[in-house]
Amino acid sequence: MTGPMAKEDNMPLVTTTEMFKKAYEGGYAVGAFNVNNMEIVQGIVDAAKEEQSPLILQVSAGARKYAKHIYLVKLVEAALEDSNLPIALHLDHGDSFEICKDCVDGGFTSVMIDASHHDFDENVKITKQVVEYAHAHGVVVEAELGRLAGVEDDVNVSNADARFTDPEQAAEFVHLTGVDSLAIAIGTSHGAYKFKGDPYLDFDRLKKVGELLPDFPIVLHGASSVLPEFVAKCNEFGGNIPGAQGVPEEMLRKAAQMAVCKINIDTDLRLAMTASVREYLAQNPSEFDPRKYLGPARDAIKGMVAHKIKNVLGSSNKL
Repeated sequence: MTGPMAKEDNMPLVTTTEMFKKAYEGGYAVGAFNVNNMEIVQGIVDAAKEEQSPLILQVSAGARKYAKHIYLVKLVEAALEDSNLPIALHLDHGDSFEICKDCVDGGFTSVMIDASHHDFDENVKITKQVVEYAHAHGVVVEAELGRLAGVEDDVNVSNADARFTDPEQAAEFVHLTGVDSLAIAIGTSHGAYKFKGDPYLDFDRLKKVGELLPDFPIVLHGASSVLPEFVAKCNEFGGNIPGAQGVPEEMLRKAAQMAVCKINIDTDLRLAMTASVREYLAQNPSEFDPRKYLGPARDAIKGMVAHKIKNVLGSSNKL
């Protein structure tokens, strides 16, 4: 379209390839934030725009069941138009070739095939199948080797089944599959209860992976810090989340300065939103307009995400 009504072309969805290259070289990580509804998308994107940070918005299988694929894609398209940021739309924990194909065909620019519940050979076989299809359509692929304990949406792995990633096996897996990034297990876990004792990440294991796979982007799942102020606020206003513990932010910052180029954050979004909603409803018992409590919840997400971008990920002003 030309003439006075014409708009500048908006930034299209991007893959993570260039993001990760710059992050690896720059010693920072890009945040991958899980989205489920409009307020969550807006809070995350507003923070990234304010901080001038690259961004990955990711959708789990549970989010697709809750909000429907088409609604989430259209929300992200609106975010692109509103922010003009480089945004990648990523499938989180796709557990089959079919769901990955559906997302490739449905507009995603990045998909994760999580076949880590299979043995090594079957994981390689399924991942390679996804890589071949996705690459033929210009989409990048993340895979997982080693399993993270904990619960997130449809992913439920017991501590007994969790195992740390073997660095040499990780290098072999990348070579065999042609995958673009790899999620490894070095001590993080899904959910709000990540550690029973002192927090621990195996940085020696991460360093070894980085040596065997130079310049290759590593992904850290289960990397929410379970910020104490949100847990305390939830509990103060009627919640029951005793003993919740996440990954200390200084550990995440150290990982971001190593081979980790993508850090996944979901639980912190949930806690920020829920703490805000609980507080508002407790203090305003006669209020029933959803905009009145979802607006502050969106602001809480924005503040938390801005903090992560600046102080944990290190991705401020990296466009």
